Amino acid sequence: MRDVLPDEVELRDTATHAIVGVYRSHGFRRIETPALESLRLLVGSEGGENEKLIFKVLKRGDELQSAVARGDGELADLGLRFDLTVPLARYYAENQARLPDPLKAIQIGPVWRAERPQRGRYRQFTQCDIDVVGVGGLVTEVELILATCEALARLGLTGLTVRLSDRRVLTLIARHCGFAADRQSSFFIAFDKLDKIGREGVLAELRAAGHDPDALTRFERLLPALLDQETSLASLERALTPRAEDLVAFESLAAILAVVAPELPTGARVVFDAALVRGMGYYTGTVFEIGSPAFPASIAGGGRYDKMVGRFLGRDVPACGFSIGFERLIAILGERGDRRGVLARPATEGVRRIALLVNDDTALPRALQAARALREQGDLVSLEVRRKNTRKQLDDLTAHGFSDYGVVEAGKSAATVKPLRQPG
Repeated sequence: MRDVLPDEVELRDTATHAIVGVYRSHGFRRIETPALESLRLLVGSEGGENEKLIFKVLKRGDELQSAVARGDGELADLGLRFDLTVPLARYYAENQARLPDPLKAIQIGPVWRAERPQRGRYRQFTQCDIDVVGVGGLVTEVELILATCEALARLGLTGLTVRLSDRRVLTLIARHCGFAADRQSSFFIAFDKLDKIGREGVLAELRAAGHDPDALTRFERLLPALLDQETSLASLERALTPRAEDLVAFESLAAILAVVAPELPTGARVVFDAALVRGMGYYTGTVFEIGSPAFPASIAGGGRYDKMVGRFLGRDVPACGFSIGFERLIAILGERGDRRGVLARPATEGVRRIALLVNDDTALPRALQAARALREQGDLVSLEVRRKNTRKQLDDLTAHGFSDYGVVEAGKSAATVKPLRQPG
C-alpha cells in the first residue's frame, strides 16, 4: 500500500477519463460495489491462489466474543475484495430485476491482496473492468477485446498483442496428459506460473503436489508444442484428438481470431496461445490477455465465467469480462517520455492551468473574484500563496504542469495572466 502524489493522481484521472470515454462509447455503464464482502463469498469463489491472500476483518462485539469463547477459529466474517468480478456476480444476482439485460458494466475501484509488493503490483491496487452479464456468444468476447484494445490505444500504447485460449482446451490438455479430474485445478494453478517460475519450476511444483508421474511425463513431452507461439489451433487439435463435444472450443477460438484480427488498432495483433491459463478457477471458456512491449507482463486479462452467478441464483447466467491492470498501465504512462507529458497538455483545447499567486490575506477577496471569472471561461485555476522566492515558485509550478500564472495584490487591478514559459 502506498501514498499517491498529485502528479500521479492527475495522470490516473486522465487515464480513467480516456478509458471510461471509450467504454461508454461501446454502451457500458458505471456501477459500484462495496470494498467489503462476505468472507464465505470470497473464499468459495474459485479465485485460485488469491483466496489465500484475502485481508480478513474480525467479527465485532458479542459475535467476536462468542467466537473466541468457542475456540472454533471462525473469528472473521468479512474480507476486502481481491478482485471486482466476484462482487459483480453477487451484485447482479441481488439486483437483476432492476438491471438492463444484458448488463454491460464498468467498474473502477481498489482491490486488496496480501501479497509481496513488487513493480506494478501492490497490496492495494486499482482494477478497471468491463463485463457483460446475461448474454453469451461470439459478440461478447469480440466487443470486450476490441473495446479494451481501443482504450489502451487511446492512451498511446502501441504494438499490442492479444493472446487467446480457452479453459475447455486446457481441460482437454489436462485430460490428455492424464491428470486426475479432481486435481485439475492444482494443475492449472501451477501451469499459470510458467512466465514467473519457468518450465522447470512448473514441473517441480507439480511433482511436489504429488501428481501422477505418468501424467507429468506426458505433460513434459507436450510442453514444447504448448510453448511454441507458432502452434496453431489445428495442430493442437490434431495432437489432442478431442471428442466431438470438445470441438466447440476450437471452433469458438477460430471464430474470435478471424473476427477480431481485422478490427484491431493499427499495429496490434491477436494470437492463439496454448500456454495461456489465467489463474482464477471460475473461468469456464475463453480466456484472454493483452500485452505491450512497454511492460514485461500482461496489462489486461479476463475471460468467460458462466457458472459464477448461478451460485447465487440457482441457474447459470452467461458472463464475460476484461480487466485492465491499472497500476501497470500507470507505470507505463508515467515512464513514457516526459513523465508529466500527459499532464502538461490541457484536457480540452484552449484550457489553461493557471496559478494565481496571492500576495497576502488582504488580496484574497480579489483573488477569489479573479479565479471565479477565469473558471467561468473554462480555465483551471489554483490559488497559491506567493513565496518570497517567486522565481523558484514559478519554476516549481512549471514542473507540476501549470501553464500560466498571475499575481494578485490588494488595491491593484485584476491580475494579468501570463504564460509560465515564454514562446521560443
